[in-house]
Amino acid sequence: MATGLYLYGIFADQIPDEMVWEGIDHELVHSEVIEGFSFLYSVVHKEKYLASRRYLICHEKVLENVMEAGFHTLLPLRFGLVVKTWETVIEQLIIPYQNQLKELFTKLSGKREVSIKIFWDSPSELKRILECNQELKKQRDDMLGKTLTMEEIIYIGQRIENSLYQCKQEIVQVFRDQLNHCAQEVVENEPMMDDMIYNTAYLIPWDQESEFSQKVEAIDQQFGDRLRIRYNNLTAPYTFAQLM
Repeated sequence: MATGLYLYGIFADQIPDEMVWEGIDHELVHSEVIEGFSFLYSVVHKEKYLASRRYLICHEKVLENVMEAGFHTLLPLRFGLVVKTWETVIEQLIIPYQNQLKELFTKLSGKREVSIKIFWDSPSELKRILECNQELKKQRDDMLGKTLTMEEIIYIGQRIENSLYQCKQEIVQVFRDQLNHCAQEVVENEPMMDDMIYNTAYLIPWDQESEFSQKVEAIDQQFGDRLRIRYNNLTAPYTFAQLM
C-alpha cells in the first residue's frame, strides 16, 4: 500500500506520460503539474529512505534520464523527500517560495551544471618539489636519522607544507584562469578527501559544453600524469538551485 509521494525534482515543462522511467523501489516515475510547476515523482511505500548508494544512484539516474531526454531546465530536490499529499507541497514549498522558484528557473534556463574534481599524489608532488628546490631537499636530508628538537621538526614541516600549498595553488590557478571566464557562475566547494585539491561546479550555457570540455582536456594534457581530473558534464544543478 502506498504511503506517500517521493519527489525527484521540479521541471519547467511537464514530462509526457509516455516517457517511462523506473524510480525508487522500481516504481514508475510520473509528472504532476501543481500551481504551474511540474513535479517528477513516484509512489513509495516507506516514509523515510536511508541514503544508501543504491538509492542515491537511482535518484540521480532519474534526473539524468529526463535531462538526456531533452528536459534541461530543472530544480533538483534533495534525496529522500517524501510527502503525503500534494497539499503539503503547496503549503510548504510553493506558497512560501513561489517567486524564488520562478527566479531560479529563469536563471537556469539554457544552462547546465558541470563539475571538476582534481586529484594529485602528494608524495609524488613532494618529490618533484624537492628535486626543484635543492636547498629545501638538503635541509630535509640533513635531518634524516638525527634526533630533532621540536623547533626543527616544526620548521622543516612548515617549509614542506608551504611548498606543497604553493604548488597546489599554482595548479588551481591554471583551472581558474582557463575555465572561470566560460561560466556564468562558479562555486568552489571544499575538497572531500585528502588527495583532492580542487572541487568546483560551473554553470555554463547548455550548448557550450563541448567547448568547455575541450578546455578541460587541454589542461589535462598540460599536466600529464601529475593529476587525475574527474569531469562530470551531466549533473542536476544542485549547486546553483539553492533556495535562499
